[in-house]
Amino acid sequence: MSQTKGVAIVTGSAQGIGRAIAIRLAQDGFDVALNDLPAKKAVLEDLAAELERGGELEGSYHPKTCVVAGDVSKEDEVKNMIDTAVDVLGSLDVMVANAGIGLPSDILTETVEGWERIMQTNATSAFLCYKYAAVQMVEQGRGGRIIGASSTLGKQGKISSPEFDASKFAIRGLTQAAALQLGRHGITVNSYGPGAIDTPMLAIGIPDDKMLEVIDASAVGYLGQPEDVASIVSYLASKEAHFITGKLPIEPVPTRTNR
Repeated sequence: MSQTKGVAIVTGSAQGIGRAIAIRLAQDGFDVALNDLPAKKAVLEDLAAELERGGELEGSYHPKTCVVAGDVSKEDEVKNMIDTAVDVLGSLDVMVANAGIGLPSDILTETVEGWERIMQTNATSAFLCYKYAAVQMVEQGRGGRIIGASSTLGKQGKISSPEFDASKFAIRGLTQAAALQLGRHGITVNSYGPGAIDTPMLAIGIPDDKMLEVIDASAVGYLGQPEDVASIVSYLASKEAHFITGKLPIEPVPTRTNR
């Protein structure tokens, strides 16, 4: 492969699902802008160098990359992230608003500050990424793909964290509204909603003594891997997905309740 398919920004790409998505899109032939918090800039630079060498990839295309560290819950930093990616890589064709955090909490004891932190990091950051990616794509005039990170907990709240579940419900609503407004510009807007994925964030959110229960409750009997989510994003970012918009394409995995 000798020609890029376009430029993708992946937020929260220093680890876990975001890292797997960045690698997969680079493997698919996209040039990739890598985002995470400034404290993770060195990790992003290592990943960028590895991608450009082709060390994580299959095939002959060696993508161009750039590191756009910043806090995507802040409007000026999202604007700067997109402007930098466009200046360095030439355009914006795919926005993957993957960044997010989650910690277990109890509504009886949670504070407004805790609520606002999760909502700002998860839901507000998605809104800002959707908005300013759409502005850039409309200006370019050739459509694009916007993809956000929801969760199975964005379809059915459980006992993890009221603000985390609410933030993922918010991303579903944002995705559907944005899809209706941006379709006329050739921009599709979708979100992915995985269940339990084997990442550092899952390890933080679920104590070790509960992990076996989570695995046993899954219909398939094992945790998903970041690459499983990356494969869905790969399709949503492709030309073939032009007729899919406003969707949450990963449905909740059924759980066993009569153990």
